[in-house]
Amino acid sequence: MMIGVFDSGFGGLTIMSALLRELPEYDYIYLGDSARAPYGGHSKEMVLQYTREGVQNLFKRGAKIVILACNTASALALKELQKEFNSKDRNILGVVAPIAESVAAGGHERVAIIGTKGTTSSGAYDLEIKKNTEGCLIKNKACPLLVPLIEEGWSHKMETRRVLKSYLREIKNWHPDVLVPACTHYPILQKEMQRIMGRKVEVLDTGTIVAKSLKDYLARHDEYELTRSGKREFLCTDCPEHFKKWGSKFLEEKIDAVEQLI
Repeated sequence: MMIGVFDSGFGGLTIMSALLRELPEYDYIYLGDSARAPYGGHSKEMVLQYTREGVQNLFKRGAKIVILACNTASALALKELQKEFNSKDRNILGVVAPIAESVAAGGHERVAIIGTKGTTSSGAYDLEIKKNTEGCLIKNKACPLLVPLIEEGWSHKMETRRVLKSYLREIKNWHPDVLVPACTHYPILQKEMQRIMGRKVEVLDTGTIVAKSLKDYLARHDEYELTRSGKREFLCTDCPEHFKKWGSKFLEEKIDAVEQLI
């Protein structure tokens, strides 16, 4: 029985990469909804519908735990889907709660969050952070152009650096203690974000946070009987060859085969 990872496209592979570093022995199945990516501009109803379909597919394929790597899906669909699907032998987990808990544990006073419009407008991070800490100030900034630029393979182009710098100018002038890149695509720009923000601002490594959180969760829950043969499966909803090419860059290792769901 496998660990499932769901995302709207390639981005969740940055989370899966961290999971493979932290928990390499487990079997994984990844589904990227590349036909309908990105989710950030969709309504809550559409995100819920698309994520439900993805979760159903992963459970049918043998997943016992599904990680909603997509921040938008975690923010807008997680709680509803947990009510629908969770049982004694399967569970859906998100990325917002562990990242928010890490922010709170850091004792930060000024927290900046960047993500898609869906994530930043949901208030999900604000709510989770304030559950665990009092008195911190939070600033959200939507950065809708970053995902399309990254998915086009433009992460190293000057145009993308200029767009990122423009988005972060307002954030930097606000003088945060920590920057939360609340989108699975953003780790591709992690070094550039840190360079722009400077040494005084911590840019969170969200993938590592999620991976360590899952490791702790599995240590406390042995009821899922997950298999440990190192198996990896990759699914997408459109253009498997394109997914394989660019997905390998996000995963930081070669993807040999991708199956397209019909």
